[in-house]
Parts: sequence; C-alpha cells; structure tokens
Amino acid sequence: MPLPLTSSHWGTYRVESKGGEPVAVKPLDEDPNPSPIGTAMIDTRTGPCRIRQPMIRRGFLEDGPDSDRKARGREEFVPVSWDIALDLAAQELNRVRDAFGNNAIYAGSYGWASAGRFHHAQSQLRRFMNLFGGCTTSRDSYSYAAAEVILPHIVGPMAELLREHTSWRSIAETGSKVIAFGGMAARNSQMNSGGVGRHSQAEDMSAARKAGAEFINISPSNSDVSGELDSEWIPIHPNTDTALMLALAHTLFVENLHDRVFLKSHCTGFEQFHPYLTGETDGTPKDANWAAAVTGIPAARIISLAREMAAGPTFLNGSWSLTRQQNGEQAIWMLVVLAAMLGGIGKPGTGFGLGLGAVNGIGSDRGYLPWAALPAGRNPKSSFIPVSRIADMLLNPGEKFRYNGGEYAYPDVRLVYWVGGNPFHHHQDINRLIKAWQNIETVIVHDPFWTPTARHADIVLPTTVPLERSDLAASTRDDHLVAMQQVAEPFAMAQNDHDIFAALARRMTAKGKSGTNFEQAFTSGRSEAEWLRHLYEESRERGKEFGHDLPDYESFLVSGIYKLRPPAEPTVMLKSFRTDPVENPLPTPSGRIEIFSEIIAAFGLADNPGHPNWQAPDEWLGASLADKYPLHLITHQPSRRLHSQLDQSAHSRAGKIKGREPCRIHPDDARARGIAEGDLVRLFNDRGACLSAAQFDAGLLRGVIMMATGAWYDPDLENEPECCKHGNPNLLTRDAPTSDIASGPSALTCLVDIERLQREAPAVTIHEAPPIANISRDAPD
Repeated sequence: MPLPLTSSHWGTYRVESKGGEPVAVKPLDEDPNPSPIGTAMIDTRTGPCRIRQPMIRRGFLEDGPDSDRKARGREEFVPVSWDIALDLAAQELNRVRDAFGNNAIYAGSYGWASAGRFHHAQSQLRRFMNLFGGCTTSRDSYSYAAAEVILPHIVGPMAELLREHTSWRSIAETGSKVIAFGGMAARNSQMNSGGVGRHSQAEDMSAARKAGAEFINISPSNSDVSGELDSEWIPIHPNTDTALMLALAHTLFVENLHDRVFLKSHCTGFEQFHPYLTGETDGTPKDANWAAAVTGIPAARIISLAREMAAGPTFLNGSWSLTRQQNGEQAIWMLVVLAAMLGGIGKPGTGFGLGLGAVNGIGSDRGYLPWAALPAGRNPKSSFIPVSRIADMLLNPGEKFRYNGGEYAYPDVRLVYWVGGNPFHHHQDINRLIKAWQNIETVIVHDPFWTPTARHADIVLPTTVPLERSDLAASTRDDHLVAMQQVAEPFAMAQNDHDIFAALARRMTAKGKSGTNFEQAFTSGRSEAEWLRHLYEESRERGKEFGHDLPDYESFLVSGIYKLRPPAEPTVMLKSFRTDPVENPLPTPSGRIEIFSEIIAAFGLADNPGHPNWQAPDEWLGASLADKYPLHLITHQPSRRLHSQLDQSAHSRAGKIKGREPCRIHPDDARARGIAEGDLVRLFNDRGACLSAAQFDAGLLRGVIMMATGAWYDPDLENEPECCKHGNPNLLTRDAPTSDIASGPSALTCLVDIERLQREAPAVTIHEAPPIANISRDAPD
C-alpha cells in the first residue's frame, strides 16, 4: 500500500507514520524540485506554539468588550472549555449585530491558510458570515492589488490573464529575449495557492534557456534571476521601473521601431499618450537621459536595450512586486503599453507576462479545470475595504476613501473575526496596526498556533492542521487533484474550522434567529466525507466541459491522485484577440488595449491623466527624505516558509542568524557604518525599528537593503516597544495606498537606515507560548 497523501501550498507529500503519529513526509517521485518546507509540517504539529484548547484573554473574560484593549498581546490567557468559548463568541456576534448591524463585523481572512477545497479557512468564514446576515469584507490581495484593479480597464481581468498566461514552452520554442522587470526569484516558485503537484518552474526556465532564450534581470538584486540562466543584470533604483519603461518606449517611438500597425488595429489611445512621451505636454521628454538620472541605468544601455527588444522576439515580464509600491498601477499599465508598442502581444513567446516565477503555476503548460470548492454564498452586505486598508478603517470610521473611481466610507467595525492569515505579518506599519487594533471591541481568532494574531485576540479557538483532517487539494494553477488523508488525531482539543462554525451556528439557532436552522443551512446536512464526495462529483461534471474524464470517486480514492491532461499546444496569452480583435474583443470599453482610458481620466485623480505616467514616490533614493534615511528597504517572500507560516519550524529557524531574520546589505554600505558581516543590527525609520543580522551581498545595488518578510512579530517591550526584536520588517514599511485607483499596499516604497546594535540583544521569545493562567474554566485536564 502506498503511503497516504497530504498537500500544501509548497508541495504534495506522502506521509510516513509510526505508532499512529506522522514522523516524516516524502515528496512525490515525479517532483523534480520539491520544497524542503514540507518537513516543517512534522516538527510544528506539536510543541510550545501549538494551541492546546480554547483560550480567553483574562481581561476580556472578566470585563468583556469593556476590558483594557491595550493589554492585547501582553496579557495572559485563561484556558476554557469549548462550551464557554463558543457561548462567548456567539454572544459577542449577536451583541454586535443587534446593536450595530452586520457591517460592524469585519471577517478577516487570507487565502493561503489551507490548500484544501473544503477545509479552506476563508471559504468557511465567508459561508458562515453570509448566512449570519453578512459582514464587512476586503477586496483584492496584498500580492498584486494594483494590477487587479488597473488591468480590467486596459486589457482584462487579471485572473483571466493568468489563466491563459503565455507558457515557458512557448517562450522556449520562440527563443525569446525575456526582460524580467523586478526579477524572477527562484524562492517564490516553491509555492502555489491551492497546492503543488510538481515543481516545474526551474525546469521550465532552464529548458527555455537551453532552447536559446536570453534573460535580462532588471532589479536591484543580481540574485533575482537564477544564476543558471546566465542572465544579464541591469541594476535599477527601486520604484523606478515605470521611468525605465517610458524611456524604452521613447526610444522605440523616436527611432520608429514601434509597431504602428498593431497600435492602430488592436489598441486605442496612443495618440493621447505619445505627446506625454515626447514631452510635448509637459516639457520633459521621457528619453534615456531623463530616465538615467531617475533609474541609475546609463542612457546608452537604455537605448541599446530598446533596440535589442525591437530586433527580435521579446517577452516582458513584470513581477508582482512592481504592484506593491506607490503608484504601482502605473508600472503594470506601462508594461502593457511597452509590449503593445513592440507589437508582440498574442504572438508565441512574446508580449507581456504577469509574474512568471511568482508562484509555481504561472507559465506552465497545464490542464485547466475550475475545481469545485465549498460555496460561500452571497454577502447580503455591500460594505468593503481594499484589502490593505484595515488600519485606516479601524482608526477612521466614517472617513471617505477612493477606490476604482468610486467614493466610499469606512464602516464602524466593532468586532473582527479572523480565520486564516496573520495580519501582524502581512500588513504594513505594524505599530500603526497595533493602535488601530485597540479600537476593536472584540477579536475572535481561529488558529492552530500562537501566532502574533492569536496573541492579539480576545477569544482564541484552536484549529487543526492539514495532517489532522481529510480534504481535496487542487488549484486552477496546478494540474493535480490530491486526496488528502487524515494521518493524525487532532492535537489536544483542536477542531476543524467547519465544526467550530457548525457549533456556533447551533447556538445561534438556539437563540431563535428568525426560526431559521442556521446549523442546517451552514452544513447542508453533510458530514466531512459527504462534502468531499459532493465536491469531487461536481468537479467531475465540470471536467467534462473542459475535456477531462475524471474517474469515479472510489477509484480516485484508491489512487489518491489524478493529473489533468496537458494542452496539445503551448499557451499564448491573448492569442484569439490577436488573430481577430473584432470577433474576439477584449472586455474593455473599446474592446481593445486601452493605452489611454477615458474611464480612468474621468476619475479626476491628481497625477492620473488617463495614461501611464511617471510619478516620483514619497520614499525612494531620489527623495529628500533619503538625506535622513539613505537606504531603500525591499521586503520579499522568504525562502524557508510561506509568508509567516511555519516560522517556528526548525527549517525556518535554520535560516536565521543569531535568532534573527537576516538582512542583505552591500558590503560597502555596511562598512561605512562600522558593521561587520554577522553583526546584529537595528534597522529604523520614523515608523519603527527591527533587529536583524547583517548578511553581505555584493550582488546588491548600493543603497538597497533586502529582507524577507514573515518573522513573527516579537516586540521589545522592555527596551523599545516600537521595535521587533525578531526581525519583522513591517515595523518599517509604510501603511499608505498605492494610489486612489486601487488603494493597494505600497510596502516596497520604504526608506530606512541601519546601525550596529550597541546594546545587549534581547532574547527572541515569540516561539514560546504566551502566559497561560494556571486556572481553567470548565476545561478538562
């Protein structure tokens, strides 16, 4: 008998057990580049960070929503029974809904919590809250919010573009020149939301290189493209990619290298854009000399690069990081415009890409099927915020905000219910978030571990991990369906999210809400096993529409894994539009690529004239603030964990230096400050500080520091409360919107300075349990 399977965002594994306990995971034989993060699932399943039973913050247990909210994150927790915890959670949900309305409840979640189609934290939360009468939710993602909002105006929804993304196979067969704006860091391709059957990105990139593709890495870091690809590195000042693209476009235009035919047949608005490009409208030609002063790239190299791009098949790839900066919408818009000027959109191996290498699935030739998932239903309430504006909402209820051409008001949120995700990791300016968090009356959190978010909750409900439940793992960006098998009993008193919500719904029913059987509506009368069969059968029916003949459910369970048939031809984004733009128009107002958008121009936003343009960010190496904080901080996805998940694991901790998350710094920048390699350092600006360890990197542009996100927030309460002693860089990043178009996160617009730590380093304590009272309320031993 083969070993049972489990799946995660970083891979699919077979689980080896002894005495009923999982002891090791082994990647699939067919996976050429498995992620070692999988080992962390074993050593984190038990230990001090695992939450043993329901917990209530002591002050909240005694005083309820009138307790001292500043004590969150500092006060001890009291163990309680499930009945007490659920009764209290139900009481608070009812209280806030009845007194303030459903809009006063914010349902926070993030999609990376689970790879399963049923035990998916965000879906479970949304289904429960929608049946409860609705709530305030978020729109878009921290990964690429600016792109999600701007792309539908100019070419089409991002989700559809990613679905038909030009494949590495097409690039290889064309022998293209791949221009990687923002790089294509290999660490990112370990992941895929919803699961990974086979890690193929490195293999696909290498195959393209061997077939003749050339790579150019435009990034502040030489390592942002794998050394095996023999890429040319063009170092660039952070946040200036739009200026570079404009200068490349200027050279194409003035040297008559642009594709006039494509611009006329497939695009609209170039006649409004090129006067800005040449400086006719503002007196500043966006030429190579202008861009050299902004980007730090020599003018001669900008001109020669434009000529090289026009001379042969070229593929322009924009990393998702381009969106996470002030005015990130402009970089993505200009990427599309530059590709349109080259005329390759819709042709094999050319055009533009949206995150090759960002996750494992982008650019792979895989079969597609929109797998069934737990239906969340419809939210009866329309109240929302852009995903990264949570602190704004909590600090400024009633204040107006702009989003995608509309004006809205922040709701007055009294209760936050968080299931899946860690805002004390992925949100910017955590010191500001801490202040905002104190405005919430009640915080309920589901979590398997004592994450910073769980520590800042009032009611903590312990949940299972994937090894402790059965599920179906699948993703539209992957071609494997995996039968995840429960290989361990739930740890201590942990329960599945679904069972927690069902028990809550039962209590709501008992309180007589409109005579509706809330629990029955939430569960649909199905057990876990019945839900899994239902979702499989629905997926099987959908598969017929896409040419996939899935086996019956029993046969699937025997094999445990099913792989979709790959497409016969390489995938080319916008191929049908290229072939016939009249018969296959884009979902834009004109049906064509909108170089100038009447809709965006009508938004009436300052510095947004309706076409892509350069706007200097508030914080960059060319800003006056650089005199005070002369280093640009770039925060990126870590290589040893997924965001902050499993930071407590041995694998994640092995990548730290002296217990801290390291920062990469050019040796010259370090030595100028008296910093030796391996020294403990303090990064700081006006927003906060974090401790780190210096790691020299001569392949980094001077004036730039790079640091992985995801170190669990661990404030130095005794010495410097505004400082994370563990190395969470989001104590430094700015909590400001990309612009009034998308209002996305702009974490990569951030200036700091660094100094050698002069005092004794405080101990990192975040991977220990918080203070737990020696008493319990109706809880078993």
